[in-house]
Amino acid sequence: MNSIFTKFFSLKPEKQQRILNAAIKEFAKKGYKNTATDEIVKEANISKGALFHYFNSKKGLFIFLYDYTLEILMNEFFGKIDLDEKDILKRLQQVLLTQFMLVNKYPDMLDFVKTANFEDSDEVKNDMELRNKEYLIDAYSKVLNNFDTSKFKENIDIKRAVDVIVWTMEGFVSKEKEKIKDHSITNLNFDEILSEVNIYFELLKSSFYK
Repeated sequence: MNSIFTKFFSLKPEKQQRILNAAIKEFAKKGYKNTATDEIVKEANISKGALFHYFNSKKGLFIFLYDYTLEILMNEFFGKIDLDEKDILKRLQQVLLTQFMLVNKYPDMLDFVKTANFEDSDEVKNDMELRNKEYLIDAYSKVLNNFDTSKFKENIDIKRAVDVIVWTMEGFVSKEKEKIKDHSITNLNFDEILSEVNIYFELLKSSFYK
């Protein structure tokens, strides 16, 4: 994390967590534009002056929270993905299911990330887009590296085949995100998702593998 937030990190862990939880819940519920720092400080039981002492501004707090939550989620994500799995379809199926499994463990964080991704405030929109692009490039470079190409049918363009697999995944996630746009992320039906994921990956397997 940026050294600009050393004042915040010098606080006792319990107080740090209280502030983070309050801010995440408020931003997740109302988005950046409609969140009042008055509500955050009230919930966190600190003064507004203290909040700005730690984060400088509402935008500083929002960006910090986004980086903080994504760092935790990405570390957890890559802790669960077996990158030694050489079958790219199995690896990408892990990726997709892990994304949804994290919902159970970090519902507030994921609700916040969901809200942040739909944020249209000009004050933070560009910051979100830049961060998301960096995280996506880093994640894809790790996930799509060093897999067994011998499983693919002969005369298949492997790069384009992997593109199709990734686009299928992205389309599936996008479809599920659209379902929860106006609802809590914890309303996802995991049995239904697992069944759908298996159908898609069996179809991809029969299309591209020997």
